[in-house]
Parts: sequence; C-alpha cells; structure tokens
Amino acid sequence: MYKCSQCKTPISTDISTVGIQCDKCSSKIFFKDRPNVKKEIRAR
Repeated sequence: MYKCSQCKTPISTDISTVGIQCDKCSSKIFFKDRPNVKKEIRAR
C-alpha cells in the first residue's frame, strides 16, 4: 500500500507504472505505508 506524500491519500493504481500522479493533488511523490512494529534488540 502506497500513500501520497502531500495529501496522504492511498494510491489505487499500480505503483510500477511510469509517470503516475495523485488523483487529488497531482503530486508525484509516494511512500510505502508501513505498520508500526516495535523491534526489540538484545545486547550481547
């Protein structure tokens, strides 16, 4: 799932297509929406 960087709208088109734009704000910058996962690292 990808979101627009300006208006945070989810993108419904295929992200591998060249030259895509946001339908709402015409932005060309997108980021991958990642879940909030807590990583625990143990010291040696």
